[in-house]
Amino acid sequence: MALLNVSCLRYYKLSNVQAVRHYHRVSKLFQPLSVKPKDATVTKDEAISISQKLLMDTGIISLRSNGMFALLPLGERVMMKLTKLIDKEMSCIGAQRLSLPLLTSGDLWKKTGRWESTGQELLKIEDRHGKEYVLSPTHEEAITSLMSEIYPFSFRQLPLRLYQINSKFRDEMKPRFGLLRCREFIMKDLYTFDNSVEAAHDTYQEICSAYDRIFHRLRIPFLKVTGDCGSIGGTHSHEYHYISPTGEDTLCVCDNCGNSKNAELVSSDKSDSCDKCGSHVHQVAGIEVGHTFLLGTKYSKPLKALYQNESGKPELLQMGCYGIGVSRLLAASVEVLAEDKNIKWPWEIVPFKICLIGPKKGSKEASSALWVDHLAEVMSGMPGLLDEVVVDDRDRLTIGKRVMEAKQSGYPFIIVVGKRACEMVPMFELLDCTTGKSEFLSHKMLINWCVEQLRRQGKMSIHQKRER
Repeated sequence: MALLNVSCLRYYKLSNVQAVRHYHRVSKLFQPLSVKPKDATVTKDEAISISQKLLMDTGIISLRSNGMFALLPLGERVMMKLTKLIDKEMSCIGAQRLSLPLLTSGDLWKKTGRWESTGQELLKIEDRHGKEYVLSPTHEEAITSLMSEIYPFSFRQLPLRLYQINSKFRDEMKPRFGLLRCREFIMKDLYTFDNSVEAAHDTYQEICSAYDRIFHRLRIPFLKVTGDCGSIGGTHSHEYHYISPTGEDTLCVCDNCGNSKNAELVSSDKSDSCDKCGSHVHQVAGIEVGHTFLLGTKYSKPLKALYQNESGKPELLQMGCYGIGVSRLLAASVEVLAEDKNIKWPWEIVPFKICLIGPKKGSKEASSALWVDHLAEVMSGMPGLLDEVVVDDRDRLTIGKRVMEAKQSGYPFIIVVGKRACEMVPMFELLDCTTGKSEFLSHKMLINWCVEQLRRQGKMSIHQKRER
């Protein structure tokens, strides 16, 4: 009877679902897993962060040199989803995306004074003609230079918001913790231009609200604190942090009013009391994933970035800059959410939402393997699962081995086609890695579960959009 059920799959039709053959196979993925002996030990000098170990062990990133990592296909999928999420929020506030050269003239950095003040972390190079350049850690000089060459720039074209998502560089003295502190990293940097201090303040609040939405969409608790302007400068700034013992920033948080600051802004003799309400302040470690700055004319003045006001007279542009460490955000998410040596991804950026695992080749239940492709076709045809289903077709491995690797990779839902799929009424095991629960569902119940899961996730996304 079980064989009859399987052979009839070609005649199985599901109303309101279009079967589209658009799913992935683990056997075709480039995901070199790191296999270590069970009795292997890690010395103190080799100690790394949770995220670095998990991302390397699961073949999501690869260490190419000290402080430099390759993003492998699964990591690139996560990065693309993060970028898409950021692009959507930037579009909502009228920001336009561009790409600036990674190399910036050293002359520009000398004009703003940062050539020397930034210190040894600045990667400087010299071409064959003796001209000096910077492998840019940020692009304030580059974008301001661009604006300075467009005069007369009319007040009617303001406010202007330009951003990019690309590689940045920093000559870290001691790279550590994988993507959390490395020499090359991916960052989203936004630069804003306004015609007055008041307008720049309004823009600052609007961008901060957009950042709030980005971090809320990832559904990881974050802390927004008053930050140090540092070498970038400006009048004031805020930092976005994930709370984690791996974090290298110390944050002071008031137990009463919630007033939060980076400890760098708090004098040592007042570090245990709030400067607003006087209540007790506790300290936590944070991983900085975002930073906003109100710059004023720090860059527009030395680089002569002007606009033409209503009277036709030149005035200095009021600027702001806003950054999100995209590759650091990827790693920080893993650092905060990982459980029991398994990666946990925010739903918005998970590499694949569903992993299907079939029976081992040659096993008693091998005849049920046809169900795997059928389920993959049906599920990948659903609107929210297109390109989101992966089939672990390595049928030489046991189901248990493949389930373990799927959990380690961070797939939220695993569907196992095992021996119970050979029953008169085929049953499939659904492993919910977000809760740790498992249950057996019939074909109809499994499809209904998919529809309900997608509806629930979609409803949460709509709720977040309404909060804007």
